[in-house]
Amino acid sequence: MGDTRRASGMLRATTIASLTPLEELDDDPFLVDSRSQHAMCARWAAEQGYVVTRELLLRGLRPDHCALWEDAEAGLVDLFVAPSRRVLERAIASVDEFTAECARRGVRVETVGHAEPAYDAQMKAHVHRRLSMPTAGYDGR
Repeated sequence: MGDTRRASGMLRATTIASLTPLEELDDDPFLVDSRSQHAMCARWAAEQGYVVTRELLLRGLRPDHCALWEDAEAGLVDLFVAPSRRVLERAIASVDEFTAECARRGVRVETVGHAEPAYDAQMKAHVHRRLSMPTAGYDGR
């Protein structure tokens, strides 16, 4: 089935964002704001002709962990994309080993490379509310 999807022109991307504790919001808001990380990747993927089929939220995951590779093994992913190398460094325990494994498996890995948003107090408060009240029905708007 993976070959059929690829033959139909649908290129599939998996986005990678970092799972960073809310306590680090003041020091590094973009690493905490996984929603913005995924959105940056989705915009880049769409511009490149990819459809995001999976979003991963990771912190220090081993490069050989099955969560990274189950879609690749099933032929359901053509590309991993992260906002930047530093996000990958937070998400994956060894970026070099991960990129080597990607090359071995024939799956591309890319970083968006766009400038990170500048966070003011209002934006930080928005991220804080969204992340601190997920079970209270707050949807982030």
